[in-house]
Amino acid sequence: MIPICLITGFLGTGKTTLLKHIVAENRDRRFIYLVNEFSALDVDGAIVSKNNPDVVSIPGGSIFCKCLVTEFIGQMTRIHEQHPNAEGVIIEASGMADPRVIADMLKDTKLDKCFELSNIVSIVEPRSFLRLIHTLPNIIHQVEAADTILLNKCDLFEEDQLVETEKAVRDIKPDANLIRCVKAEANFPIIGKTAKHDQLHGEYAQCRDPRYSTFITTGTTEPEKIRRFIESHEEDIYRVKGTIQTLEDSICFDYSKAGFSITPAPPQKEYGLAWIVRGDAEEDLNAAGLSAMF
Repeated sequence: MIPICLITGFLGTGKTTLLKHIVAENRDRRFIYLVNEFSALDVDGAIVSKNNPDVVSIPGGSIFCKCLVTEFIGQMTRIHEQHPNAEGVIIEASGMADPRVIADMLKDTKLDKCFELSNIVSIVEPRSFLRLIHTLPNIIHQVEAADTILLNKCDLFEEDQLVETEKAVRDIKPDANLIRCVKAEANFPIIGKTAKHDQLHGEYAQCRDPRYSTFITTGTTEPEKIRRFIESHEEDIYRVKGTIQTLEDSICFDYSKAGFSITPAPPQKEYGLAWIVRGDAEEDLNAAGLSAMF
């Protein structure tokens, strides 16, 4: 049996940063990495694969959606066939995922004959967690399912905000193994003694969840224009991530409810920004000038 470590957390909490740490610190271990993107643009998979060739990407929705089950079965079956001696599979779920369904999913697809669910890690950060906990139920489900919970980005918040977040987490899961960390650096067993997940049950995600919409923008623009636009329509926008071409250089752009990150990027063959927005907001955002920026 090959153990699975599932990494969950809302958009921008630090899942990919944690995955990069795991890759860097476990180069001598036979880990396979599966990265699931909610959008059709494979941003995180491309980032992680730069440091490890054993990366499988499943973009275009949640792996816990019935429309991606066939793809998930196929990829996991290939992992088992091509890497029968793997020490573990590390799965980064999309930020929209409800991970409670994974135990039933492994059983329903017969993958439990080859894989066992060893560890579920959930990452939270105060800004998005405290703002969205009452409106997006999957954030609660990610905490409910977790064996280990990382309270990330602790250097960016005051102590009272950290304490408030910890209390909110423990209200959901009183016995949580809760670890404070900065830049997703934390010491915990990735693959260890297999935890019991018999009581873990959830609903498969909707193939077209009306709460969310995704699209991709391409073209030359300036990051500050995008930033100002997002700040003016923040209630409608959950995540914007990718690489853009400006008039002078290439920029990695990343926005989530946790904040902005704008950094230089090497020249690439393909450029694009993946947007995840409120379900009925795309038309309104384009009418407000989004499409005109590119």
